[in-house]
Amino acid sequence: MSLLPARADWRAVRRDPRRDLLAGLTVAIVALPLALGFGVSSGLGAEAGLATAVVAGVLAAVFGGSNLQVSGPTGAMTVVLVPIVAEYGPGGVLMVGLLAGLMLVALAAARAGSWMRYVPAPVVEGFTLGIACVIALQQVPNALGVETPEGERVLVVAWRAVTDFAAEPNWTATGLAVAVAAIMLIGARWRPGIPFSIVAVIAATVVARVAHLDGATPIGDLPSGLPAPSLGFLDLGSLGILLAPAVAVAALAALESLLSASVADGMTVGQKHDPDRELFGQGLANIAAPMFGGVPATGAIARTAVNVRSGAGSRLAALTHAAILAAIVFAAAPLVSKIPLAALAGVLLATAIRMVEVGSLRAMAKATRSDALILVLTAVTTLVLDLVYAVIIGLLAAGALALRAVAKQARLDHVALDQGDHSDEEHALLAEHIVAYRIDGPLFFAAAHRFLLELAEVADVRVVILRMSRVSTIDATGALVLKDTVEKLQRRGILVLASGIRADQRQPLDSIGALALLQHEGRDHPTTPEAITAARHHLEHTGLLPAPTDEERAR
Repeated sequence: MSLLPARADWRAVRRDPRRDLLAGLTVAIVALPLALGFGVSSGLGAEAGLATAVVAGVLAAVFGGSNLQVSGPTGAMTVVLVPIVAEYGPGGVLMVGLLAGLMLVALAAARAGSWMRYVPAPVVEGFTLGIACVIALQQVPNALGVETPEGERVLVVAWRAVTDFAAEPNWTATGLAVAVAAIMLIGARWRPGIPFSIVAVIAATVVARVAHLDGATPIGDLPSGLPAPSLGFLDLGSLGILLAPAVAVAALAALESLLSASVADGMTVGQKHDPDRELFGQGLANIAAPMFGGVPATGAIARTAVNVRSGAGSRLAALTHAAILAAIVFAAAPLVSKIPLAALAGVLLATAIRMVEVGSLRAMAKATRSDALILVLTAVTTLVLDLVYAVIIGLLAAGALALRAVAKQARLDHVALDQGDHSDEEHALLAEHIVAYRIDGPLFFAAAHRFLLELAEVADVRVVILRMSRVSTIDATGALVLKDTVEKLQRRGILVLASGIRADQRQPLDSIGALALLQHEGRDHPTTPEAITAARHHLEHTGLLPAPTDEERAR
């Protein structure tokens, strides 16, 4: 499948363009304060957020894999960018964005989009909760009206901001931030269709200007238009040290964009995104955004959800959103520059609160102890370390717990011998010298030792029959432990027979040498009755069972 746009992508545009245009207008109104706020929070300024929303919004809409995705600066990305700005400066952030874009294009070419399905829900929920906490903490300095303290750890910065506020309170900034957040949260419950974020920001700006409120620091001057494309930030000598941050940004952009596209699919009927094309579109967006002074971008879950709820049905809505933001940049930059920083902090505080789905968290926590542990671990790691480490640690924990659960399903059951045509006396003799075990479930590294080493301790029998038809999978470790067990039993004079080995199990057994050991002298049998017959012949040969008479053989 091609990664480039196709004619079919634009057929939906002709269905109801008026509805898409209105949806794009609604999203633009919601996106404006968010773009400004995330630009400020990133450390590159409000103009960087606007440039990202316009450039990335257009390219991701044209080349992305979702008809409904809206892209731009996001809180999650801001969380990653703050320490990069502190360590490498604005030029380093732009370089990181470009490198991340190239990596996303490479992931798209490698068809890596489908990997998203392997991220467990508790990791995603914990990740989202952690991001919400970090975004809220990042707003503390602006919400309190103090200078942002030095430091990379958001908890430390927030605490220093609180102590600075205690020494010299700025109740104006705090009041504006709380008022904006309250209007957004209460308004969203009262009239969900009204974009209260822009209403609250306009109201806060008017009040601050008319009342000449001290402490309501504005955004500051914004350029009237997008800067000309430039590659002046390129520094090939810094590629080595910026590679690790770029991997973190690319990983986050891929994760958040694919998650957002999946959310959009779930909110609609008949929409399905192409994950590889989505990575490709986000890659192009992140390659281009730094050239215009923009920060790295991703698909934005909140704006995408607004787009869907507003009735969008095609890519025209996302393009309209970007066009309206571009018009604001060119025509209304002086007005936008008057918005108080505290008002934007209030917008992001409300956004962080609305990111937390209490019902979803409660359900996930009640599902299993493992799910609750993964959720909490991912959230805490997001808050204490960073987002990429959080996802990696969450995935590792989820994988380890899943392996533990799968390993517990593996069982070794002592089963009764089939009666067959044997008399009660013969069956008693057989049961005295033959024991049969059925292996259920996976025979792999996490489970093999637990029951096969137990099997090796079996005593007071001459033949062990392993019924393997219910083994769901077997790996090299399982095959090796099986081989060791067979060898230990044989050294004790116990014959080991196997039955029901499937074709897909023979390769790992053969590679380790276990299959040759079982096939020696006909010890590998298709069915359990044939294995019992072979065991009976062995016992007759050793004199433990009476040999059948000629008459019995004739029968």
